[in-house]
Amino acid sequence: MKFMILVKATKDSETGVLPSEELLTAMMKYNEELVRAGVLLAGEGLHPSSKGARVRFSGKDRTVVDGPFAETKELVSGFWIWQVRSKEEAIEWVKRMPNPMYTDSEVEIRQVFSPEDFAPVDPTGENRAKEERLRAESEARLAGKK
Repeated sequence: MKFMILVKATKDSETGVLPSEELLTAMMKYNEELVRAGVLLAGEGLHPSSKGARVRFSGKDRTVVDGPFAETKELVSGFWIWQVRSKEEAIEWVKRMPNPMYTDSEVEIRQVFSPEDFAPVDPTGENRAKEERLRAESEARLAGKK
């Protein structure tokens, strides 16, 4: 099962405060544990929302809204993608994580859809097969860039 681990933003992360060397070292050690356990698929920190934008959809209309965004508690400052056996395993890994912020913080755990989850709305499997081809093409392209 894949899970996305979302680190919620704080006022510090939204103003661009970088982690201390001590916190960065602790997070690198934690990431090494995730890699050695075969859990970590991807993970990155995100710049503050002031450097981002949102696109709002209304029918065929698209409206771009530049950051920053006011509700810090609704923002994400970083993420991981993990491959684990269960939500409970993901929770156990998160509980071992160093606090990613200088203040109280929150980390959200969300399961990622798998192609099989869409079987009820893709009875022929045509879209799932197409997605598998696209994933393979994307991975091959990335491998060629290394």
